[in-house]
Amino acid sequence: MGDLVRFSLNDELVELSGVSPMTTLLDWLRERRGLKGTKEGCAEGDCGACTVVLERTDGRHEAMNSCIALLGQMDGQAIRTVEGLLGKDGAPHLVQRAMAEADATQCGFCTPGFVMSAYAYASGGEPADLETIHDALAGNLCRCTGYRPIVEAMTKIVGIAAERASPPPARTASADFDGVFFAPRSLDELAALRAKHPEALLLAGGTDLGLLAGRSRRPPKTVIHVSHVPELNVIDAGKEEITFGAAVSYARAMPVLIEAFPALRPYLARLGSRQIRTLGTIGGNIGNASPIGDMPPALLALETRVKLVSVRGTREVPLEEFFTGYRKTALAPDEAIQSLTMPRLWEGETFQCDKVSKRRDQDISTVAGAYRLRITGGKIEDARLAFGGMAAVPKRATNAEAALLKDGFEAARAALAKDFQPLDDWRGTAAYRLQVATNLLRRLELRIADPARPVEVEAL
Repeated sequence: MGDLVRFSLNDELVELSGVSPMTTLLDWLRERRGLKGTKEGCAEGDCGACTVVLERTDGRHEAMNSCIALLGQMDGQAIRTVEGLLGKDGAPHLVQRAMAEADATQCGFCTPGFVMSAYAYASGGEPADLETIHDALAGNLCRCTGYRPIVEAMTKIVGIAAERASPPPARTASADFDGVFFAPRSLDELAALRAKHPEALLLAGGTDLGLLAGRSRRPPKTVIHVSHVPELNVIDAGKEEITFGAAVSYARAMPVLIEAFPALRPYLARLGSRQIRTLGTIGGNIGNASPIGDMPPALLALETRVKLVSVRGTREVPLEEFFTGYRKTALAPDEAIQSLTMPRLWEGETFQCDKVSKRRDQDISTVAGAYRLRITGGKIEDARLAFGGMAAVPKRATNAEAALLKDGFEAARAALAKDFQPLDDWRGTAAYRLQVATNLLRRLELRIADPARPVEVEAL
């Protein structure tokens, strides 16, 4: 069948055949390539010990978890590991020198991952303020140093000159590996493959699906990798609506989302880590239909429509009709998600959102809430309130919406019990979740009453 996967690794062209595209990049780097600097800590994209950097053709350098990235996804990419991070004449790179000079390492296990996250951060020309640095490091865990010397090293490396690799053109078509891996290059090809292989799992970023190959060691039999389909990578930021292709990563989508909906800035900073947002996609976040996914409540509140494609054509479904049950959607067996479209805020509308979880960074929501209100002359004339973690699906609180419009926030809080009967689990009891959602509406009320007032502590 010819070369299966072609990519640049530390400026060297790699051509692979006879290797399963469902092998994790981490396993291949360590076991086949002998690059042991990239470590396995958690095998699920949490600890950052496996961090490598994707070097994009537009100059972006993005940290990525190699433990849940699959070889098939690397086709046409340029990858740099810690072994490829060298200074002039083979001397240590400036990032490595800064880490050493700040005594920012102890046992050393996590250090290569921190170095690669720091390299990606420094290459982006971002400011050396603590908020940005902590965001850049949120996907890396260290048990030894206490982070202070690592942060100190990060302040010294801003704006370094970064290597620029030239990735080869992507060319994966299909491959047998005790299963089948497809990588269509057009929307028509994707639709045809979906019709022929309705049992196939759709792979975009793989931050969820990658766990099957990485942590569970149970790769699926048939995969359709959608990230090379041009229509699924479109961002159309129009004057009235914004459309994201289903394969657009969070890293690409965030600037557009934050410009349109500023309340999403702190919210999205807690959606995984930079390593997760490099590959994770909006389409994948709704396609897996998790009731505790971070983005669905926000998309529901923003009145998002989902465009589905098949050989029969396309159709649009309101997102609130897309989720049909626990981990179930309105997707027909021969359909794929093409794009998501949401209207911008009109004059008089406000959008707010909240996430409550057991820890601030790198954690799934216990309860997530998002709210879009239209306010005229101090009166709320329309409301969309959506929550995750409160039911088998992310959903709107329609009883609370009606109560809010009729009788105000106190009535809305009381009506939440009609909308949701949460389950108990280890993240929180049903009573706790209902109380949190009630408190979030109180927080929203305080925000609306006085937008300048800090309410993070008073409300919860």
